Amino acid sequence: MSEIEALADDAIELLIQLIQTQSFSREEAGTAAIIEDFLAQRGSTSQRQGNNVWAVSRQFDPQKPTILLNSHHDTVKPGVAWTYPPFGATLEGNKLTGLGSNDAGASAVSLLAVFRYFYDRPTAFNLICAITAEEEISGANGIKSILPALGKIDLGIVGEPTGMNAAVAEKGLLVLDGVARGRTGHAARNEGDNALYKALDDINWLRTYQFPNVSEMLGPVKMTVTQISAGTQHNVVPDECRYVVDVRPTECYSNEEILEIIRANVQAEITPRSTHLQSSGISLAHPLVRKAVAMGKTTYGSPTLSDQALMRFETLKMGPGDSARSHAPDEYILLPEIRGGIADYIELLTDFNF
Repeated sequence: MSEIEALADDAIELLIQLIQTQSFSREEAGTAAIIEDFLAQRGSTSQRQGNNVWAVSRQFDPQKPTILLNSHHDTVKPGVAWTYPPFGATLEGNKLTGLGSNDAGASAVSLLAVFRYFYDRPTAFNLICAITAEEEISGANGIKSILPALGKIDLGIVGEPTGMNAAVAEKGLLVLDGVARGRTGHAARNEGDNALYKALDDINWLRTYQFPNVSEMLGPVKMTVTQISAGTQHNVVPDECRYVVDVRPTECYSNEEILEIIRANVQAEITPRSTHLQSSGISLAHPLVRKAVAMGKTTYGSPTLSDQALMRFETLKMGPGDSARSHAPDEYILLPEIRGGIADYIELLTDFNF
């Protein structure tokens, strides 16, 4: 058996343990302990902060650039439509079914295998492998909380199910709360100042406005009004109308720029829930992207959010599995996807230089 095959067997056994251990966001202590133990038994010293676990390659040299391998071990909660036990890790032939198998357990165990492969090997870069918490909720105690402890990172590979193709750009997220204000009055008379009508004017603008700069990879910035609430009774003109806007930014605009444009064009008071989930990505000219393309990988822009949004360095999103299975009933991963993913990651980083 080759070294890579042995690493893949180990990774699959680890994934089965992770699936069998509940790890909802903010409740990942059990899987964090499993990852710590896995690394310790294989001769790698790890560090842990909260439910985030990371390890550094043995031959770390501060003069070399550093690559971060990152994926997450938290999961969403299973829906009622599951027909398999979510924590059963049911293996049927080459199909492993269980919560978190695809998103993003397969990526996490594959990146750990790659880290182990390069752990003692001489490379032109340092490696840090961090398997982190709270990705599914973009939580404050996930990757964001440990980035200062990791030091300077020059490049990140973020493990998410992409079919091992190269997601070179990712849309961000900006959630806005709008409050349109008016004045109450009797609906039977020409009284009051209807806040609902003001909100409808805003919503019409949000629905039809097109940001002039369009991303080559991600397309236009997308704005969607997803919630609206107004009024107390049928015969009272509402003096307040609240609505929520889901904005998916591209790299053409920062979240702050988008917020400024919206505020200048609507009547409501607009408050962002946060502005830190920025669009992210990597240049098509980057050596890592060029190598991925040379390996036959397709480059594309991803509409889904990941922990890339919290990283302020170039990142490539790539991992085994299919994002269409994520958060779906009877989520699964195919064992050949894990084996192929590990081999592809290793090929991508072998003899890689900036």
